[in-house]
Amino acid sequence: MNLAKNIKNTATRVLQNEANAVLNLIDCIDGDFEACVEKILASNGRVVITGVGKSAIVANKIVATLNSTGTPSLFMHAADAIHGDLGMIQENDIVICISKSGNTPEIKVLVPLLKKLGSVLVALVSNTTSYLAEESDFVLNATIGEEACPHNLAPTTSTTAHMALGDALAVCLLEARGFTSDDFAKYHPGGSLGKQLYLKVGDVLSKGIIPVVSEDAGISEVIIEISGKRLGATAVNDARGNLTGIITDGDLRRMLEKTLEIQTLQAKDIMTVHPKTISKDEFAIRALNLMRNHNITQLVALDGEKIAGFVHIHDLMKEGIV
Repeated sequence: MNLAKNIKNTATRVLQNEANAVLNLIDCIDGDFEACVEKILASNGRVVITGVGKSAIVANKIVATLNSTGTPSLFMHAADAIHGDLGMIQENDIVICISKSGNTPEIKVLVPLLKKLGSVLVALVSNTTSYLAEESDFVLNATIGEEACPHNLAPTTSTTAHMALGDALAVCLLEARGFTSDDFAKYHPGGSLGKQLYLKVGDVLSKGIIPVVSEDAGISEVIIEISGKRLGATAVNDARGNLTGIITDGDLRRMLEKTLEIQTLQAKDIMTVHPKTISKDEFAIRALNLMRNHNITQLVALDGEKIAGFVHIHDLMKEGIV
């Protein structure tokens, strides 16, 4: 068998193994899972998640997901817990122990200490007859058939299953709390994701730069306005100051292709009527989606019926949301 074919077959087998394991978790969502969600919702404490080895890495990921979706959580390494980190556990905290076997030495030492503290103990395990499962108040069943590793040794499918069940827990809590996209934005203010959730069109408009001409403005005035404001376009207003059209650099080029007799032309003769607009109070990501859907590079931003400015795709690129 050639190397390329062997690599593809191995990768396919691993992904199929892990996909099947995650699908099989559907049958593992039982009364304990539901009761665990309800217990966390009713608690005034935090969720403390612990584990060792690969389980510790999974625990860190689940902690991050819970924190970002409205459930205060923290990570405690199971080995460090018996050397002082138990002090981070407060009254009313709920402790989730992650372990494939549920019988590791660190877990067997830690569990009695947690029970002595009076902590509510949740086992996220792949062995529901293990010491950890039997000693816990709730069991999140992440049973798998075998690891994707050909020797059934390296944590592969088991860690995927644990992480998927952690995601299911987090999303159940998110929905039960009525956690909204606005709530999500409060916890994700940085990066492109955060900006998509809170940045408004009005935040990216060039302050004080609003190219605009009247409907009866001559073409020379239009050219001066477009060139002077350097936005590649100008809005066209009626006598009441309301938007009636837009003229872009492209409109000027198309005009000149038709005629050089421009002395008698006015803005209303070459403008595009009913231009695409957006409220300055809309999210900037909606402006981007409108530009993409209509294959344009800028929109007129409105404040009610009045022009607030132009939002250009370059403005959105500078903000990092493209």
